Amino acid sequence: MKQIVKISLLLLLILSFTSCKKDRRALVVGKIHAASKLATTEFTIDKIVHGTKSKKLFWLVKLNEARFLAYSQAIIKAGIDLNKLQPDDIKIDKKKIELKLPQVEIINFSYPPNKFRLDDEITENKFLNSISLEDQEEYFRQAELDIRNNLEYMGIVETTQQHTRSMLTGLLKSLGYSEIYISFSDDPLVMDRVLVTVE
Repeated sequence: MKQIVKISLLLLLILSFTSCKKDRRALVVGKIHAASKLATTEFTIDKIVHGTKSKKLFWLVKLNEARFLAYSQAIIKAGIDLNKLQPDDIKIDKKKIELKLPQVEIINFSYPPNKFRLDDEITENKFLNSISLEDQEEYFRQAELDIRNNLEYMGIVETTQQHTRSMLTGLLKSLGYSEIYISFSDDPLVMDRVLVTVE
């Protein structure tokens, strides 16, 4: 009878320990998922937009050159979708926790026209040669494309990772973890499904 009681107590302790470990893991996962919206960083990128338009006589002799210069801003929000964490991405051992986080994604890209400002001192039309509205739209389109093509070289990934690491370290310390290791997927910046906001 005493042997049965000892075995029962031992099983109860094992089950409670396992349950406690699962509860702790569930708590960590829940807190990380809840912090997903906080793991974002917003960037403002200033961009000079310029263009020239030449007028030629008989396609050979250059008569004059009209110039266009404006200032613009792109607003970019980048983040890490913590809801994409997989069970293998979280390892817990007592006060030690290891996280492998997904790659940085561009959540929103905005290139608002209300941030466009023409430089009247440099922009000038010439005789029989002027910068049309269509020309201006093309210059702004090329500027936006240039920003998009260079997003991965603007420190967005590094800054967002640093922000996320700092935020999660504070969160995990508040949960009682003293040894925290956070790494990130080395996949490239995700820009496939960028939401474009026109203001």
